[in-house]
Amino acid sequence: MGESNWAGNHGYAAETVLAPRTVDEVRAAVATAATVKALGSRHCFNDIADVPGGLLLDLAALKTPVEINAEAATATVGGSARYGDFVGQLHAAGFALPNLASLPHITVAGSVATGTHGSGRRLHGLASAVSALELVTADGELRAFSRERDPDVFPGLVVSLGAVGVVTRLTLDLVPTFDVRQNVFEGLPWAALPAHFDEIEDAGYSVSLFTDWAGDKIGAAWVKSRVEPGLPAPATLHGAIPAGGPRHPVPAAGVPVGHTTPQLGVPGPWYERLPHFALAFTPSVGDELQSEYFVPYRDAVAAMEAVRGIADRLAPVLLVSEIRAIAGDELWLSPAQGGDRVAFHFTWRPRQPEVEALLPLLEERLAPFGARPHWGKLFHRSALGEHYPRMADFRALITDLDPGGKFRTPFVRRTVFGDAGA
Repeated sequence: MGESNWAGNHGYAAETVLAPRTVDEVRAAVATAATVKALGSRHCFNDIADVPGGLLLDLAALKTPVEINAEAATATVGGSARYGDFVGQLHAAGFALPNLASLPHITVAGSVATGTHGSGRRLHGLASAVSALELVTADGELRAFSRERDPDVFPGLVVSLGAVGVVTRLTLDLVPTFDVRQNVFEGLPWAALPAHFDEIEDAGYSVSLFTDWAGDKIGAAWVKSRVEPGLPAPATLHGAIPAGGPRHPVPAAGVPVGHTTPQLGVPGPWYERLPHFALAFTPSVGDELQSEYFVPYRDAVAAMEAVRGIADRLAPVLLVSEIRAIAGDELWLSPAQGGDRVAFHFTWRPRQPEVEALLPLLEERLAPFGARPHWGKLFHRSALGEHYPRMADFRALITDLDPGGKFRTPFVRRTVFGDAGA
C-alpha cells in the first residue's frame, strides 16, 4: 500500500486508506467496513494503528472548530486536532492545559488513546484532562460519553487503544493560563538520586532527566518552572550546574538546538515551554525508534539501577533515555493507573532488529517492578492483562460496543485478549 507510520519502521498492511472530511463520512465508512482503524499523527512505533486487509481512516482532513466554554473551563476539539494547532487559541482566551507531551505534533485522540503523557510528579497524563468524548461505534452510530454521565464506563473509554470506536471530538478540562521558564542543568550525579530523588522531581513544575545510563553522571536535567512571584528558578541542582547555552535532548544525533523550545530561564507561555520540541520542526530526531516503560514511583531508583546494569548492552543502539514522573490516575488502561509512576523512555537508533533483540533483556530487568510498556511504542511482551486490574472490564466494554470485532486488530487481540498468535 505504501503507507507507513511517522518513523517509517512500520508499513501499514491495510487494504484501503480513506480520508473522510466530515463525521457523516466517518460514520458511513465505519458502518460498511469489515475491519477498521483510525489514524492520527502516526506517531506510534508498532502496529497499534494497523488493520491488515481492512480500512484505515486518516482523520487529518476532519476539521472541527475549537469550542471554548469559559464558564465551564473546558475546550472541545476534534480528535484529529494536533495540540500545537490550538494551544495558542487557549492561551489567548486565558486558559491552559495542565500539561503537554514533549512534542506538540501529536493528535489529541491518538495521544489519550495510548496513555501518552508529559512530565511532572504531580501532573497527570494527557488523558486525565478528557471529561467527555464522541465516538463512532461499530454500527456507524455517533455516541457521546462523559465523565459525569457515564462514570461506570468512561474510565475505559479514554485510554482505549482505538478498540471501541473512532473518536471524533473530545472535551478537555482547562486551567488558568500561566508562564513557564525552562532551565537545563548538566552533570547531575547518579549518587544524588537515592537520597534526593523526590527533591529533584519537585525542583520544577515539570522535570525530565536525560541519560545514556553509563558513567557516574546522569547527563542533563530539564527543569520547567511556573513563573510566579517569589518563586525563582533553582540556581543549582544537587551537584548539577546550569548549561552554558541551549541544548537539544538528543545530543548524539547532532540536531540543531534551534529545533527545541526556548531555554536559559526565559519566561514564556506554557505551550511554548512544556514541550521540548518546537512545532515548526521535526520533533526529536525523526529517524529513530522508541520504547517506554512505567514503574511505580516508589521503585524508580531501584529500577534505574537495574537498567544501569546493562548500560553497555544499550549503548550501541541507544540515542538517549528520558526519565519522567507522572501522577497516578484511575483510567483503566492508563500506564499510570493505580498510582504515581516514573517512565523510562528510550530513543533508539533506527536499527529495529537489534532493538527488538534487546527488548527481552530490558524487560527482564524491569519485570520485578511490574513495568508497563507504552501502548504505542516498541515492546516485546504480548499479553498485558496482568498489569491492569480493570482489564476484564475493558474486554467486556469492547465486546459490548463492538460485538463483531470490527476494531479488534491483531494488536488488540495480542495485548488485551492474550492471543499470542495474532
